[in-house]
Amino acid sequence: MAQHAVTSGKVSIKLACVSFGISTTCYRYQPRLSAENAEIADHLIRLTHNQRN
Repeated sequence: MAQHAVTSGKVSIKLACVSFGISTTCYRYQPRLSAENAEIADHLIRLTHNQRN
């Protein structure tokens, strides 16, 4: 809803966030893609495996 208010050009991001009770961080949040999550998980597994050896 906040994004719609901003994209319609009627309010600023700050005003939309205050009006809808959300932070600007929440407004700008972009979820990571599942492929990126899988790559990160593989990297973490390799790191933990290397630490054990």
